[in-house]
Amino acid sequence: MNARSLLAEAAQRLADAGVESPRVDAELLLAAVLGLPRGRLLTLDDVPPEPTARFAAWVDQRASRVPLQHLTGTAPFRHVELAVGPGVFVPRPETEQIAGWVLERIAGLAAPTVVDLGAGSGAIALSVAAEHPGARVLAVERDAGAIEWTRHNAAARAAAGDTPVEVLAGDMTDPQLLRELDGTVDVVVSNPPYVPDGARLPREVADHDPPLALWGGPDGLDVVRGLLGTAARLLRPGGWLGIEHADQQGDSLPVLVRGSGGWTAVADHPDLAGRPRYTTAQRSGHQAAT
Repeated sequence: MNARSLLAEAAQRLADAGVESPRVDAELLLAAVLGLPRGRLLTLDDVPPEPTARFAAWVDQRASRVPLQHLTGTAPFRHVELAVGPGVFVPRPETEQIAGWVLERIAGLAAPTVVDLGAGSGAIALSVAAEHPGARVLAVERDAGAIEWTRHNAAARAAAGDTPVEVLAGDMTDPQLLRELDGTVDVVVSNPPYVPDGARLPREVADHDPPLALWGGPDGLDVVRGLLGTAARLLRPGGWLGIEHADQQGDSLPVLVRGSGGWTAVADHPDLAGRPRYTTAQRSGHQAAT
């Protein structure tokens, strides 16, 4: 079938189903089916029958709101490609900003220690290890299904030559977690469960992301309350904390951090669309960086 017609029909099918980016999704699906970069579709004429049938099946699944990344099996994140699928939270482009913030905090340190609490696919931890080879990076994940994806991605990146990431099963709110690192960690970062109970979510999220990665109690901050204690214990004086949050928590999360005591330089940061996205703070005991 002609590639342009195939893409036009698929994009219309996805648009009718309410998919936010129907043309882009159609192109990414066809590129994945054919094993080609998306840019190569511009010079493509006809698509053979077998991949045409597979593409049609994927379009049907995407129209039923199966996440695009579950169909392609991968999610790009900064400079790494992550394997994703059922059982793990699909990393979002917005989270790339907090990973970049971590890298800025450790840029002048030869051998920093970074702990990623609730690592999921390993997106933040593996990006830090890839872009700062001298860092010791630990990825902590509680969900038994999600941690298999963490381990898989960590092994793949280590095989590709990146600094190995230490993957540990554990609860970010556990007062005994990583006790051996108390007072020595340079950065603690987390994209925790922060969705308030009862919030309405897109079907891709509600039906396919693991519940442990989503729900954070009545105000979405129950897990954050627990992780603040863990972070305060792990960080050295002057160490940094970064926590991603929901749009509506740009005021409440900084207030929570300040109220927990022992923090300075508490600030909130917007994403590229100007929406509140993550809160950062420095552990007391060292003058705040400017």
